[in-house]
Amino acid sequence: MVAVASLSVAYDAVFGSHDAAAFIRREEELLVDSGEDGGAIQAKLGRRAAQQKAAIQRFHERAAITQELGKSIQDNWEHVDSLLLQFNEAVVSDGWEGVMDKIQDVPWIDSADPAKQTVVAYLPDEDGEPGASITLEVSNTVHQNAQRYFEEARSQKNKAKGAETALASTEKSRERAEKQAAKDAAAGRLRAKKRSKRFWFERHRWAILSGGHLLIGGRDAKGNDVVVRKHLTSNDLYFHADLHGAPSCSLKLKDGLVPNQNPSEAIPEGVASLQIVQNLGDEMEDARQLPDSVHSEAAQVAVCWSRAWGSGGAAAIAFHARPSQVSKTTESGESLARGSFVVRGQRNWHRDLPLEMAIGMAVVNGVPIPVSGTPSTISQYCQRWAKIIPGREKKESVANRIAKATGLAQDDLLSCLPPGNCSLEDYGLIQS
Repeated sequence: MVAVASLSVAYDAVFGSHDAAAFIRREEELLVDSGEDGGAIQAKLGRRAAQQKAAIQRFHERAAITQELGKSIQDNWEHVDSLLLQFNEAVVSDGWEGVMDKIQDVPWIDSADPAKQTVVAYLPDEDGEPGASITLEVSNTVHQNAQRYFEEARSQKNKAKGAETALASTEKSRERAEKQAAKDAAAGRLRAKKRSKRFWFERHRWAILSGGHLLIGGRDAKGNDVVVRKHLTSNDLYFHADLHGAPSCSLKLKDGLVPNQNPSEAIPEGVASLQIVQNLGDEMEDARQLPDSVHSEAAQVAVCWSRAWGSGGAAAIAFHARPSQVSKTTESGESLARGSFVVRGQRNWHRDLPLEMAIGMAVVNGVPIPVSGTPSTISQYCQRWAKIIPGREKKESVANRIAKATGLAQDDLLSCLPPGNCSLEDYGLIQS
């Protein structure tokens, strides 16, 4: 048995990597077909309108039938009155059980229900033979039975009016959806899917670097522990800003995002189509062999994720080390707080790192999400992107502006923005 690096690799080995690309293309096409997409919303409203129209027709038909039966009861007053009189006399004489035994021999009565005190009888047709059936309440008069049918007809008409009001509301909603879909298409906006599951790296801070490699960082002390324990393998690199409380980060050698070679036509122009891979850097022993520029990018993102962002400075310092240098083991008598680590041995320093990041608009494995990284990398992957630098605008306000312009989920945008107030330089992300 041959060991494989991941389940994805195993699937590709069995079925071929083209299946993964086909899956991603189908997911991208679902941007049009899914319930969250403008076109699908229109289709859903169209189906609702068709159901409401059918319901209106049924209500009118039932109203007409019950109205006609009420009139027929009145027109055949003597016939119905005679049936009620004879039936009630039989009940008094023989009881309900006795009457039930004799019903089958009466051509004008179909059945009776002792519990409901009703009888299903026939009205005479044009030839005087049993025709339309009616349900009579034996304790009521002919007039009262006719009125019951007229009241049911009014009830059906009222239901039809209610359905017509609902239909008018649906038609207005469909018209608004059509206009919104046209605006979204013209502006290149996507409709972010509601997701019950997220990609594994979205549980952490994450960014894409040159070559598609992922940088993963902890969101808090617990997240730092998880990143080091689960996502810092022997062939990755550990990055940390030279500030207390900064996130522990892992530069992944093999995990990353690459351009999808067969993107769906459903994706608006300028939106990057990416797919997740786990086979980057296969020819390398570990992430130390990645270009120095990738290390510098990872260090730059690491400081942007730290409190250096809101410090008022223009640059910061970070370092990287091998995973084997990172430990929870302390010297005798010392202790470490949760999320903290000891780094022993030589550190590789990165100085004068600019405090700037970028966010781009992309579809990853068929899911519309923002991707972040350095401006140089994001501008390579995404035609629509924006540079983020420290500023005075609250990150919630920045995320809201981007969400309205792109259709991306505001929560996803907030998770990609640095921890503090920002300023946005637009390169087609908001004004496409």
